[in-house]
Amino acid sequence: MDFGLLCVHAHPDDEAIWTGGTLARYADAGARTAVVTCTWAKGTHRAAELERALDLLGAGAPRLLGYADAGKAESAPGAPRFVDVPLEETVGRLVEHIRQVRPDVVLTYDGYGSYGHPDHVHAHRVTLAAVEAAGYDQLYPGTGDPWRPRAVYLATVPRSVAVAGWEEVFGAPPEPGQAMLGVPDEEIAVHLDVSAWAERKWAAMHAHESEVGRGASMTLLTSLPERARAQLLGNEWYRRVSFAGGRRATSLEG
Repeated sequence: MDFGLLCVHAHPDDEAIWTGGTLARYADAGARTAVVTCTWAKGTHRAAELERALDLLGAGAPRLLGYADAGKAESAPGAPRFVDVPLEETVGRLVEHIRQVRPDVVLTYDGYGSYGHPDHVHAHRVTLAAVEAAGYDQLYPGTGDPWRPRAVYLATVPRSVAVAGWEEVFGAPPEPGQAMLGVPDEEIAVHLDVSAWAERKWAAMHAHESEVGRGASMTLLTSLPERARAQLLGNEWYRRVSFAGGRRATSLEG
């Protein structure tokens, strides 16, 4: 399969939670797959967990930017927080990975960072800027030949799924004005059925053993009712941002 896929995630475990089924599905089909993780440094326990998860998903070796998690200084001792680093630096670091991997498609979070985490929101912004910059030979010379992925897909969930999950967990609909993850259903461009890879996705999530039982995303997922958990494990959804060239037009309406 002549196809390359690059995921950009904020923390170790996000690759499994948000895109694990996609990575496994495309790796099994023969695609080139890779993951850039923005926080945590080599030599930390979570970097080791990430390596095990990526091996299960067929996504190669970790590509760690090595910045600190916004709330965990121990994630990268002596390094600045990812959210505090100048955009010029983080974009350049990611451009280099894009030019190395040369993916057809890049995956990251939606504009809300999936659920509002500042590292996720920042990863979304850095990824869109880097995908655009990677195609210009004038920008970031010395980081490889220019490369322009044809699209970015933003990992998210349909709002109807988010609301149904809320009702199943809490026994009532969300309050008016409650901030909910996801996007309106009509904004979903791709729905992947990854149920055949759900077991591997679940195993990759559990490779991040330090996150289970600590009040993190993994803990929430393990505590979900079985039906809700099966739906989230077996389905992955994306919005689409196109970067491919199209036919020429003389107006924005064309």
